[in-house]
Amino acid sequence: MKPRVRTVLMMLCGALCVHASPSTQQIEADGHGESISVTASAEMLVDPHTAWKVITDYDHLAEFIPSMRSSRVVRRDADRLLVEQTGEFSFLFFRQPVEAKLAVVESPERWVAARAVGGNLREMDGRYTLESLPSGAVRLSYSGRLVPDFAIPPVIGKMVVRNLVANQFDAMVREIERRDAQKGP
Repeated sequence: MKPRVRTVLMMLCGALCVHASPSTQQIEADGHGESISVTASAEMLVDPHTAWKVITDYDHLAEFIPSMRSSRVVRRDADRLLVEQTGEFSFLFFRQPVEAKLAVVESPERWVAARAVGGNLREMDGRYTLESLPSGAVRLSYSGRLVPDFAIPPVIGKMVVRNLVANQFDAMVREIERRDAQKGP
């Protein structure tokens, strides 16, 4: 691809990526062959328990996470769950339905780890971590790596995933802040 076209696509990604909510957020994506890695973090002045309740609200994620059509717990055994999710990767002209069956392990109010065990992601490992900071803020971090079982245009693959994660992570942060504000002082 010509450098000029690549530059235009990167500028479009920057223009289309979601604006951060009042929290402090950082999102990065990197590609290695077919694998795409993403990290994201946000610091929020919220109750850590509220943040935990939101990130583990699997049956309602599709109500506030963009590009997610459904999410439901299929099986729960203490801190181990099987979650099915459907959604879509989309960016500009590119659209790809995504289905994932996730083996999830929770360490209450500390972290949630998920690994794809079915669907059209050849590999997917992700982890949300909650950390209470000395300032009173809560840091929500996400790190994930995926290898799709479908073709993503090579030049925009990293941008597609980064844009998707940026939108979803921002929605998660906004929902945490919304629920925290609703509970009052």
